[in-house]
Amino acid sequence: MCASYERERLESRLADPVRGLQPVFRSFVRWARRPLQPGVRLWRRNLQLRVVAFTLLMSVGVVLLLGFVVIGQVKNGLLDAKEKAAENQATTGFSIAQQMAFKNDTDVPAANVPRNPEDSGAWLTRLVQYFSSGGNGVYWIATLSPGADDSRLEGAVNAHGPRSSGSLLPQASIPKSLSDSVETHTGALKQYTTVVTDDGKPPQPALAIGKRLTDINGKPYQLYYLFPFGQESKTLGLVKGTLATAGIFVVVLLGAIAWLVTRQVVTPVRMAAGIAERLAAGRLQERMQVSGEDDIARLGESFNKMAQNLQVKIQQLEDLSRMQRRFVSDVSHELRTPLTTVRMAADVIHDARTDFDPVTARSAELLQNQLDRFESLLSDLLEISRFDAGAAELAAEPIDLREVVRRVVDAAEPLAERKGSRVSIRGDAQPVIAEVDPRRVERVLRNLVVNAIEHGDGRDVVVRLATADGAVAVAVRDYGVGLKPGEATRVFNRFWRADPARARTTGGTGLGLSIAVEDARLHGGWLQAWGEPGGGSQFRMTLPRTAGDSLRGSPIPLEPDDSRRNRGLNSSGLPARPVAAAVPVPRSAGDAGRGHGGTSGPQIPPMPGAAPQPPSADPAALPGSGARVVGRTEGRGDTRLDGRGDMRVDGRVDGRVDPFRKDDI
Repeated sequence: MCASYERERLESRLADPVRGLQPVFRSFVRWARRPLQPGVRLWRRNLQLRVVAFTLLMSVGVVLLLGFVVIGQVKNGLLDAKEKAAENQATTGFSIAQQMAFKNDTDVPAANVPRNPEDSGAWLTRLVQYFSSGGNGVYWIATLSPGADDSRLEGAVNAHGPRSSGSLLPQASIPKSLSDSVETHTGALKQYTTVVTDDGKPPQPALAIGKRLTDINGKPYQLYYLFPFGQESKTLGLVKGTLATAGIFVVVLLGAIAWLVTRQVVTPVRMAAGIAERLAAGRLQERMQVSGEDDIARLGESFNKMAQNLQVKIQQLEDLSRMQRRFVSDVSHELRTPLTTVRMAADVIHDARTDFDPVTARSAELLQNQLDRFESLLSDLLEISRFDAGAAELAAEPIDLREVVRRVVDAAEPLAERKGSRVSIRGDAQPVIAEVDPRRVERVLRNLVVNAIEHGDGRDVVVRLATADGAVAVAVRDYGVGLKPGEATRVFNRFWRADPARARTTGGTGLGLSIAVEDARLHGGWLQAWGEPGGGSQFRMTLPRTAGDSLRGSPIPLEPDDSRRNRGLNSSGLPARPVAAAVPVPRSAGDAGRGHGGTSGPQIPPMPGAAPQPPSADPAALPGSGARVVGRTEGRGDTRLDGRGDMRVDGRVDGRVDPFRKDDI
């Protein structure tokens, strides 16, 4: 089934080319982002860099805005001045040209006799030469005669053709729209244009002003003044260059100022962060250097006062912790003596209960049971106190977890018989070797198996072992009341019970799972829970095979394969997570048919035609439900993490004296 499912997935990926290219695209994105990661990390961690960068960006924006405004104002001013000067110059020229035409008309003896067209053309040529002589380099002069009938008189083209000063090309430089407007209007008109010359120079912007006039023969012609913006362009370019230089200087200066200002603010903050890290490491005598009376100085003084008060409070807590440790040690020693005496007396009374009346005999039994419960509670309280104080030590040695599991199951058989349950072991065909503390692992498994029997409602309990990828795991599965949503995390809290009205037949103290999860953490492993209402629960303990190694996954999935969700996937045709077949193997011939090697409980048959494969670690089995990874614990004198994840150095917890030593308890 698994092979066919993988084949279907491969065929679907080949059929969908876009989906098949997604891994390649993600790989390319990761490859492209890799060179940017150092810069992104620096940007996130350096406050001074971000402040300077934002200051530079805002400065550039302000300078650009001011530059656009200033350049626009200068450009408008230059254009206005140019237009006024050009209009004055053109108006004067138009008046002079008209006066010259009228002056020549007075010399005509008969007004009805037309002049020679050559004389009119020569007059236009002299007119252009006359006006251009005074405006060389300042403006160009051009004449057009768009309204003349060139077919009537021979030589009309020569008489009324376009004329211009210098190398100006009048027909290419004067817009057609302007010449048409001048022809229909009597006044002067202006329009921006581009001057084109035949001397090889590039076109340049100019202002064209034209007016329709009459020549010496009374025929209309158009006179144009074209004023180039060369000088204004140079002036505007000079202004732009000046503004750009000043803007760059201002931006650099503002960046330097921002760097200096933020340095004065960030440096004390960095010092405070470094001192705070040293304070967190246990160096409580660290203080900030304070100079001045400004806000930073007040911050430093407040920080030093906080550190001083923190040191005093920690010292007080250390003294209180020392007193509590001594109190617990004294109480534990003092309680053992009267408890031993009471135990001896209770045993005598319990042995003689047959001679008592029924009420007294029942009282003797209750006294015996409650003394057992009191002794267990006292031991659990002392053990949990050792974890709280960071005094728990790990005595790891290579053992076969199968032997530990079998001892636990043997001890739980009487309780299982009373509850009507059978306990089966799976995955014990091969050795499961790991460097663990046998006493602590056995205590964890005993808690898990007893809880599974108590809450299994008479159904079978399955204990599964597996090892893979440097990890070993033991899972205890029951099919009882299960866990409600959210209880998988709360089940590890101290004195927490899913059903407060439910009686503990074995006299539990409510600290078993809390101690179990601390034992798992002490090994650097996980203890996790899964459950569903009415579908049972599964507790999984995952430990590294070698003490001190870190876990990357668990050989056993936290959610069992016979859960409702996985059964629903199977019924819908989708295979659940493939697992290796678990075939129980009896410990010996005499164990055949017993709970250890029997086939009671739900079995998971192997896939047809598939050979059993060793389970692989589940990469998705991350710590959760009370699981937390801690470092390797060595002997005293090493730096390690205790059961709470606190740093321990040379028998100390966060720089404090170890509250629980062997000679104290």
